Amino acid sequence: MNKRFFLWAVVLCTLSAAAHQPGLAQWKPLFNGKDLSGWKQLNGKAKYTIERGEIVGTTVFGEPNSFLATERDYGDFVLELEYKVDSTMNSGVQFRSLSKPDYQAGRVHGYQFEIDPSRRRWTGGIYDEARRDWLYPMDLNPAAKAAFKQGQWNKLRVECIGNHIRTFVNGVPAAYVIDDVTPSGFIALQVHSIGNKADEGRQIRWRNIRIQTEGLKQHPSDNIFVVNLLPNQLSEQEQKNGVSLLWDGKTTTGWRGAHKPAFPAKGWEIKNGELNVQPSGGAESQNGGDIITEKQYSAFVLQFDFKLSEGANSGVKYFVTEKEQSGASAIGLEYQVLDDAKHPDAKLGAANNRTLASLYDLIPSNREPRARRKIGEWNRGMVVVYPNNRVEHWLNGWKVLEYQRGTPLYDALVARSKYAQWQAFGMAPSGHILLQDHGDKVSYRSIKIKELKPGDEPQCNCQ
Repeated sequence: MNKRFFLWAVVLCTLSAAAHQPGLAQWKPLFNGKDLSGWKQLNGKAKYTIERGEIVGTTVFGEPNSFLATERDYGDFVLELEYKVDSTMNSGVQFRSLSKPDYQAGRVHGYQFEIDPSRRRWTGGIYDEARRDWLYPMDLNPAAKAAFKQGQWNKLRVECIGNHIRTFVNGVPAAYVIDDVTPSGFIALQVHSIGNKADEGRQIRWRNIRIQTEGLKQHPSDNIFVVNLLPNQLSEQEQKNGVSLLWDGKTTTGWRGAHKPAFPAKGWEIKNGELNVQPSGGAESQNGGDIITEKQYSAFVLQFDFKLSEGANSGVKYFVTEKEQSGASAIGLEYQVLDDAKHPDAKLGAANNRTLASLYDLIPSNREPRARRKIGEWNRGMVVVYPNNRVEHWLNGWKVLEYQRGTPLYDALVARSKYAQWQAFGMAPSGHILLQDHGDKVSYRSIKIKELKPGDEPQCNCQ
């Protein structure tokens, strides 16, 4: 045996042994390049064909969303594939998804890796198909919007390990969601429905579809925004990103009554990880009254979940200084928390500026119906205040308004509002966060904050 042949034999034996070691991550193809063995079509009747070792999805007018789904379900895995999409076509890749007769007559629902070649550029975002809508729109990670390459083959990577779900576009970290609603389900290639006959025949192509299910390792921590849907919990990456719990889910630590030295003795209840305003017949603050953080904040990302009872009114205020008071309530900029359909305050003010997620009595929120949940369901609210005084309100994954404190427009809005009587309203350099007791049953949980510093403005203004 010559020396070169012997060395090659050693290398091949080593590689073969490594490939069969238990727990070592191995790639397995999901598509054989020849036929659709192992796949089944669900819901719509878009065309799925095979060309040059690629799966080709073609739109058909009049059909609902169509899905080519794996016959097998997958729980923990790493999925990779390449895709090339028509520049006018929306699509996606489902994962941990389901189709059950008792859910909307078998409609496919579950997590989706968004493929969005439009100017919005939300490719890589995580959408909850036919269920909760957007979990992670790419406005939460605008730096990753540039990763998608128009008119070219792009590489998708999805990591599902336990409750951690991550997406990547051409190697760039895109979305990060922590959620436990669906631990396992099929993978599916979507051809989106079309509303215009002229769009019939648009195509998306997929190739090199492969999966790992053993020996998985989570991607190393980075600094992208995390949407953690597990109540009152912080992930390791959130903590590294500077996020902390503003309420610990168990005690009154860090909070007290507005204009009071201690937390109210009545009117608020902590139960099952929820901070509940107790109803008092709709009389504002006649029970426990508003509560505020002991600490003050100047620039921050504030996240909170809230659940409304029928006809309820509350609010989350920021830049509260306790120097001013209106009746029983402390004064500050307010993210409105309201049942728009049943509470009369929604009809007051100007141009709907007292509706859910509005900057109360100043700026109305975007009336995007998909951002709204049914009464009794949990909502995700967020207020972002940048060091340059730009402010955003978010509702269930949608940015519903933005403004900048101290501009002539802001001053004009204040001058025509109920706040005109207070000098420099909302312009304090720092203030408390406040949860309002308006006499109605409202629940809060998962209250988190990240303090921002100069230079923490968005990396790009990608809309």
